Amino acid sequence: MRLYYSPTSPYVRKVMVLLHETEQLASVELVTASGTPLAPAEGLPAANPLSKVPALERPEGPTLYDSRVITQFLDTRAQAGLYPRARYFDVLTLEATADGILDAALLMVYESRLRPEPIRFPEWVEGQWAKIDRALDALNTRWMSHLNGPLDAGQIAVACALGYLDFRHDARDWRRGRDALAAWFEAFSRRPSMVQTAPAA
Repeated sequence: MRLYYSPTSPYVRKVMVLLHETEQLASVELVTASGTPLAPAEGLPAANPLSKVPALERPEGPTLYDSRVITQFLDTRAQAGLYPRARYFDVLTLEATADGILDAALLMVYESRLRPEPIRFPEWVEGQWAKIDRALDALNTRWMSHLNGPLDAGQIAVACALGYLDFRHDARDWRRGRDALAAWFEAFSRRPSMVQTAPAA
C-alpha cells in the first residue's frame, strides 16, 4: 500500500498514529504529497480527485481517502478493535468532533497564509475559533469518561486535534479552564505513537 501524506497534516497524523498502534507501518510506503488548495501536490489528484491527504492506494481496490475512511479500513485490516461495536457511534461522534476542530483550525491557517492581507476577515477567523472553543468545552465535560477509557480511534483523533492546536495555534491557550482535558492530553501524548508522529516545527 502507498500512503500519500504530509508530515505536518493532522489528518495524516491520525492515520500514522493508528499505523503505529496496530503495527502496520511496515505495510505502507509513504509518499510525500504536501500542497494547498491553491497548489495541489504533484500527482495527488490522480490518487484523490479532492487533492487532499491522506490518501491510501491499495492493490486490491480504489484509493481510499478521508482520514476516517482510512482509519476504519486499517483498523478492520488489523482487527485491532479501535472502532468497538459496543460504542461505535460514540467513537464516530468523538472523531467527528475532533475533525471539526481540525477543519476550523486549518481554515484559520489558510486565512492568514493564503488570503491576501487586505481582504482577510478577522471576524470569520474568530468564528472558526468559537467552534473550536465549544468543541473543547464539550470534550472537557461530556467526553472525559470516554477519553479515559480503553484506547479507540476517537481518542486518537482528539489527541491529534489538540496536538495541531499546539502546533499552529498555541497562542490561543486551549488548555485554559480545561484542566481535565489538558491532563488527559499530557498523558496521551507520551504514547510512543504520538511521540513518533509529532510534527516538526
